Amino acid sequence: MQTKNFGKTKILSLPWTKVFASEYFGIFSFAFLTAIAAQITIPIKPVPFTLQTMTVVLAGATLGAKRGAYSQLLYLAAGAIGLPVFAVLPESGYGIARFFSTTGGFLLAFPLAAFATGVLVQKYKSYFAVVFSMFVGEFIIISSGSIFLNTFFIHNISETIKVAAAIFSIWTAIKVFVAAAIYFGLKNVKVD
Repeated sequence: MQTKNFGKTKILSLPWTKVFASEYFGIFSFAFLTAIAAQITIPIKPVPFTLQTMTVVLAGATLGAKRGAYSQLLYLAAGAIGLPVFAVLPESGYGIARFFSTTGGFLLAFPLAAFATGVLVQKYKSYFAVVFSMFVGEFIIISSGSIFLNTFFIHNISETIKVAAAIFSIWTAIKVFVAAAIYFGLKNVKVD
């Protein structure tokens, strides 16, 4: 009878390798990560500071354009049906009502931002290109949110820029550089 020596082969990790490699795992994971990031909130009015946008651009960079966008569509769908995935802001309503609140324009831009980030990262893979791509994704979110906020709530472009764009500029830069570090860290991880 011949005995097989498995040495470093990880028999139990074989099915997990397939799970982690699955495109669905990535989509669900980033939808979940965006929900977690939404709970890390500094409640500034009218738009709170959260880590959501960091996970949005990271989803696009890591999963690619389509799957990154799908992860954010899944996140928005979960919130629309009333799951507690959005940042806790009682005055903004729950479920689908959140899309008509002060944060609606930001949220609705998530799939497009993930898609744009993914398209650019798939074309250009250098560190600076990835950082630039993430800034493009963040710009899409902030622009969409600011336009929405100004159109439906504030009606004063300079005030809107102050409360929806300028206030987040330094934090946006920090989130992009952290997201880029995570992205390149994930790229170097090999699942055995």
